Amino acid sequence: MIRYQLLCKEDHEFDGWFTGSAEFDRQVAQKEILCPVCGSSDVRKGLMAPSVATSRMKAQGRQEKARQVAMETVGDAMRALKREVERECDDVGTGFAEEARKIHYGEAEERGIYGDATVAEAKELLEEGVDILPLPFSSNSKLN
Repeated sequence: MIRYQLLCKEDHEFDGWFTGSAEFDRQVAQKEILCPVCGSSDVRKGLMAPSVATSRMKAQGRQEKARQVAMETVGDAMRALKREVERECDDVGTGFAEEARKIHYGEAEERGIYGDATVAEAKELLEEGVDILPLPFSSNSKLN
C-alpha cells in the first residue's frame, strides 16, 4: 500500500491509500477519487516526504505493540475478575450500600455481594468501617 497526500482543484488536502501508483492513476482517470471537503473529482498528488522506517519509528512500533498486549492482558484480567465475582457473589444492584450495612452490622447473612453505589454512599460506608472494594467495572457492564 502507498499513501499519497492529495489536493483537489480548490487545494483541499486529504490522504489516499492505493495499492500502487498505477491504481492511483486509474482511479483519477475514472474520477473515482472525490475531495471529502468539496466533492471535486479534479484531484492530483501533493508534495510528500518519503516515509522511511527509522530505528526510532521501529522502537515506537514495539512500544505500541507492548501497550496493546498490556491492554489486552488487563482486559482479560478484568473479564476473569467479573466472571469470578458474578459466580461467587450475590448481585444486590442499587441496594448495595443498604445490604453492605446489614451484613456489617450482623442484620443479614455474611456473604460476598456486589452492586452499584454512588460515590457518596461508598464514602459513607468506608467512614462507618464497612469493608468495601470498588470494582473496575459496574455490575451491568458488558465485559464478557
